[in-house]
Amino acid sequence: MYQLAKLLHLAAAIVWMGGMFFMLWVLRPVVADKLLPPARAPLMAAVLAKFFLSVWASIAVITVSGAVMLGMTGMKAAPLGQHLMLGAGLLMFALFAHIYFGPFRRVGQAVAAADWPAAGIQMGKMQRFVVANFVLGWLAIAAVVLIR
Repeated sequence: MYQLAKLLHLAAAIVWMGGMFFMLWVLRPVVADKLLPPARAPLMAAVLAKFFLSVWASIAVITVSGAVMLGMTGMKAAPLGQHLMLGAGLLMFALFAHIYFGPFRRVGQAVAAADWPAAGIQMGKMQRFVVANFVLGWLAIAAVVLIR
């Protein structure tokens, strides 16, 4: 059971981390370079809406699988790296909720109103928060791998 929970935990983390990498360093720069704001903002809003569904699913899987593994190990017996990963993960969940209910929601409103400058401002805010989440994700990975 522990190994299955670990596999699901890793798979969900890979989906989330890989999606952030793709959005930050592949899709966003190309879209910014090739499309004008009236095409750029609706495309990014639609892509993010789809990706964010997978993030919510990843958060659910990570939460359940992490709870199963921690329940089997016990909080006192868990290595320091797992405690640090838990803390980073909780920060990531909170930061994602902020992204989703804050700038992302405002991007949707700006796109609906065809307010391209406002959409661009909110996309910029989202990018900074996603970079922070990406860094937290790597810190969580480093903690669990390097700290016993």
